[in-house]
Amino acid sequence: MIVALIDSGLGMLPTSAWLRKLRPDLDLILALDPDGAPWGPKPEQWVIDRVLATAQRCLDRGAEVIVLPCNTASVTALDHVREFVGPAVPVVGTVPAIKPAAAACESVAVWATAATTASRYQADLIAKFGNGSSVVGVACHGLAEAIDRGERDAAFAAIASAVERTPGDVGGVVLGCTHYPLMADEIAAQLPGVRLFDSAEAVATQTLRRIDALNRPSAGEGTVEVFLSGRPGRLPASAEAFPAGQLLAAGRSQPS
Repeated sequence: MIVALIDSGLGMLPTSAWLRKLRPDLDLILALDPDGAPWGPKPEQWVIDRVLATAQRCLDRGAEVIVLPCNTASVTALDHVREFVGPAVPVVGTVPAIKPAAAACESVAVWATAATTASRYQADLIAKFGNGSSVVGVACHGLAEAIDRGERDAAFAAIASAVERTPGDVGGVVLGCTHYPLMADEIAAQLPGVRLFDSAEAVATQTLRRIDALNRPSAGEGTVEVFLSGRPGRLPASAEAFPAGQLLAAGRSQPS
């Protein structure tokens, strides 16, 4: 069973690492797009075309399940990918963990990129899943970009800025960009007593449910195949600044 994960940068690592931990036998395709990153500020049709082209390359490599561990890709292209690949190929998207956070905490902050924080998409999620809790958005300027570059000092500065703009009474913080769980320990250290919520484990678990529902042999060899804007390659060196990246880099590379 080959599972393809599609994202512009390192935001795919948390979900990929959970899949590796839960099912180490699965063969993974990690399809990053350094040439086009970041996707957030790009026009909607550009993102759709980029994701669909990547999905086709993954199918050509034998992918049987496609995961979009990226909020931008999920919001913009998820329905298009499902239509493109047809019902025989499960496609799993990502939604920020606002619902479980609001169910557990009376006051919640959603940390996300500036574009997502200002988006109708996030406002709709808060309205739908806020559950009567106080939910505010906090734009984390430059955090995803610093993580992609592996620049921990810049990431610490972005976290400190977000902490300053987070209301002091929040009980939970939603890590609303898939990059942010890579710095979860560092974020938690600056938010003592605050619960963190992210969707990576839930997305991985849902992916495994969809695999099981296929009723096909799913054992693989635990290979990890990396593509960089369509070119065979390796995970960026910046990935190894994070435990999730180290775990995936240790996977056996599949010949291209």
